[in-house]
Amino acid sequence: YGKNAIRFLRLTREGKRHLVKEVEVCTHLRLTSAHEYLEGNNAAVIPTDTIKNIVLVLAKKNGIRTIEQFAIDICRHFMTTFCQVAYVKTYVQEVPWQRLQENGVPHIHSFICVPEGIRFCEAELCKNGPLVVSAGIKDLKLMKTTQSGFEGFDKSEHTTLPERNDRILCGELFCKWSYGECKDYDFDCIWNKVRECVIEAFSGPPDCGEYSPSYQKTVNCIQMLILSKVPQVQVIEVTLNNTFYNVLDMKNLGLTNDKEVLIPVEAPYGSCTCTLGRKRFLEA
Repeated sequence: YGKNAIRFLRLTREGKRHLVKEVEVCTHLRLTSAHEYLEGNNAAVIPTDTIKNIVLVLAKKNGIRTIEQFAIDICRHFMTTFCQVAYVKTYVQEVPWQRLQENGVPHIHSFICVPEGIRFCEAELCKNGPLVVSAGIKDLKLMKTTQSGFEGFDKSEHTTLPERNDRILCGELFCKWSYGECKDYDFDCIWNKVRECVIEAFSGPPDCGEYSPSYQKTVNCIQMLILSKVPQVQVIEVTLNNTFYNVLDMKNLGLTNDKEVLIPVEAPYGSCTCTLGRKRFLEA
């Protein structure tokens, strides 16, 4: 049991320069006994209101250097403070505020919310067990207008999809990775590096791009590039939800169909998910 959607803004003032972290936190506990479920005995139950207040107090006392470290702080607090806690899991996601700039000069106290992917993390801790930390990106929308196709697929009497060697590739990406044994990582640096890998693998070189024969292959390229460039990542899951665009038939308007006006097909949509990890970690 626990408390969901604990939302708050942590403002840090460094003289005239301000920093912001707006987050949403979900914290769940499992106790060493089940008396509250089986007998209605609440003596060991930590109220969810208390859980919420502890999260807020930790934000006030410790600040939020990174959301990963904040999630770790929460897990460790519950595990070391309450002897009846057997397991704690904390999820944190961050609102993507970025500091405004004017002519390249960062503003001291103004920010803009830029939807370039939501950063999130999870921390889990069992009594007498290891600390497990994962992080990720969600709601990252990506598009390339060429260098994508889908050909040679299985066909039956129910197939109506035509083969294409030039189409728009567009999708909303979810990406989550595990660190394995938690160490003193630079979580900000790793998250930014993973995001750079996602964009690089999706788009290819800036002057020519890179051909994608399927959503599945694109997902695999993203995972392989991350595992090759970010050694701290042990296992990575990627989901790409597809958005299709159909060419609008403009012949009845006296115009040619030149693939310049397209209509998005929001639903139903395809989805591709794959989990890939290092062999030594999966075997462990």
